[in-house]
Amino acid sequence: MESTTAQPAVSLAAALEHAERLLETDPRLAAEQARAILEVVPRHADTTRVLAAALRLSGDAESGLAAVAPLAAALPNMALAQLELALCLERLGRTAEAARAFDRASALEPRLSEAWRGLSESLELLGDHQGAERALARQLRASTRDPLLVEAATALSEDRLGEAERLLRDRLKADAGDVAAIRMLAETGARLGRYADAEALLTRCVELAPNFAAARHNLATMLYRQNKNLEALAQIEQLVAKDARHPGYANLYAAILARLGEYDRAIAVYDQVLADYPNQPKGWMSYGHALKTVGRQADSVAAYRKALELAPTLGEVWWSLANLKTVKFTPDDLNAMRQALQAEGLSDDDRLHLRYALGKAHEDAQDWDGSFQHYAAGAAIRRAQLDYDPDENTSDTVRTKAVFSPSFVAARAGQGCDAPDPIFVVGLPRSGSTLVEQILASHSQVEGTMELPDLIVMARRLGGKTARRAESTYPESLADLSAEDLKALGEEFIERTRIQRKTDKPFFIDKMPNNFAHTGLIHLILPNAKIIDARRHPLGCCFSGFKQHFARGQAFSYDLTDIGRYYADYVDLMAHFDAVLPGRVHRVIYEQMIADPEAQIRALLEHCGLPFEEACLSPHENDRAVRTASSEQVRRPIFKDAVEHWQKFESYLGPLKQALGPVLDSYPQAPVI
Repeated sequence: MESTTAQPAVSLAAALEHAERLLETDPRLAAEQARAILEVVPRHADTTRVLAAALRLSGDAESGLAAVAPLAAALPNMALAQLELALCLERLGRTAEAARAFDRASALEPRLSEAWRGLSESLELLGDHQGAERALARQLRASTRDPLLVEAATALSEDRLGEAERLLRDRLKADAGDVAAIRMLAETGARLGRYADAEALLTRCVELAPNFAAARHNLATMLYRQNKNLEALAQIEQLVAKDARHPGYANLYAAILARLGEYDRAIAVYDQVLADYPNQPKGWMSYGHALKTVGRQADSVAAYRKALELAPTLGEVWWSLANLKTVKFTPDDLNAMRQALQAEGLSDDDRLHLRYALGKAHEDAQDWDGSFQHYAAGAAIRRAQLDYDPDENTSDTVRTKAVFSPSFVAARAGQGCDAPDPIFVVGLPRSGSTLVEQILASHSQVEGTMELPDLIVMARRLGGKTARRAESTYPESLADLSAEDLKALGEEFIERTRIQRKTDKPFFIDKMPNNFAHTGLIHLILPNAKIIDARRHPLGCCFSGFKQHFARGQAFSYDLTDIGRYYADYVDLMAHFDAVLPGRVHRVIYEQMIADPEAQIRALLEHCGLPFEEACLSPHENDRAVRTASSEQVRRPIFKDAVEHWQKFESYLGPLKQALGPVLDSYPQAPVI
């Protein structure tokens, strides 16, 4: 009797084990096997779960969900049922529900690495970056049984980064090929801001384990953060080729394409991923950014509004609407933003973005006092997050002036790469540089690109700056470069930026405003490039920068004293280059451009060696993609509205005036020292 009762149980276990194995190789056959078992043993829990997994892996997640949902409801403490429910919901794009199911599964069984993976990716899609980071750390911990790696992962999840780094380095001394440890150490380095180190570790990781998808995704992300966009594209394309519907891969793929100027392709990727996974507010926001860039403003607004339907407290979306400069908020919008500010657990990032958006709303309503209070509150939050030292910036200015002496420049005359292609438009943000760019890009021989990071990346490399707080030997290190080195650097810039050039026009624009600090480097490596300095009245420029929240960089702009000092340093440095390189930089004064555009445009084109073309007088008719905060403003005819707008806020600008000092009184000339 014992053998007859035991035999069916053994057969059932063997059949179920066979079905589990088939999941990896032939999920359709696994589904058939599971159905066969369920005919004999109806409602068997583990077999029902396997059937759901087989259906999901066969591409029918809807049927998988129908199979597993009753099981998960009936057995709420069955971790694997909750996990399969989450995986089906994830595949169907029901991200918020998937996150809750992943959370339940991980709570029931903390060693379920796949549950932590799903929770991390779902939270990232829902805009909870900190929660996603915590779940990723728990995934790393759950994915290993090695006591030392568990200890390191625990330290990482608790933000004890120094301890995690020590443990992982000890492990890699003993086993240099431990890819789990390598990936974990890379994550530690990334959190410490050591992106180059993290990149090197992840590169090693995928060399050792080419099919380690998580490490390759981390590598693509790390390359993207460092503006190594072509390299990032090569990595993400490998992942997308294997799993085109993975939302994390698709979102990063679209972001990389957009940064490379491939906006139509980026928008197509967003179209698909948002059709598959519609419940991701940050995805809709990024989609809105791409649509705005190509001039599809109505579609952009609709995308932003969709994001707010999903996440009413997501401050960055409210600011994105405000940042279009052409959207007027309704009374319902104002009430929604005020309610969002009162939301429990609101992050500082959401709070500061809401403050900036409310500042714009009150400004549109001509409530100047209310507007300034909101702008100042947002700026104060952002300033507290930043490690910016105005004294360091002044010191950098002094160092650059000392390096670029008349004798230093004269000794290197005729060196560098002789390519005339680039036109650099420099200055401060909100100085009218986008208008200058749009005028030049309306010429038949000039292609507009965007604010290219390449020169700044090269300067950091020349200074040996590999981490956020590292000391830099730039610009003094330029003195050690040979004529061959300077030529090679110029050629490198031309090659690095070639991906941004979509036409065969002979000239292209790099409109990174902060490149004014590298005027000397530009001259050394690209002596035939043109440099245009876009300059605006210091109070107009600085206050416009103060009330603008920038997506990244511009750390000087969140305090009136800081931005005043920065403007003064900028004027000082450019006056120095005017003295040692007379005529090298052409200056466009914003107010003069607005007052007499044709005369200023003719002078600008003449400096660039370009014949006059009527199209340059109507830059608003150019439908090219524009990525800056002025993207919608430059699609209107040249207007005078902004020239004296700062006067509405003048009573608040005392600290700015004091910081500017003699620069304010001497504008548009530099102070005589």
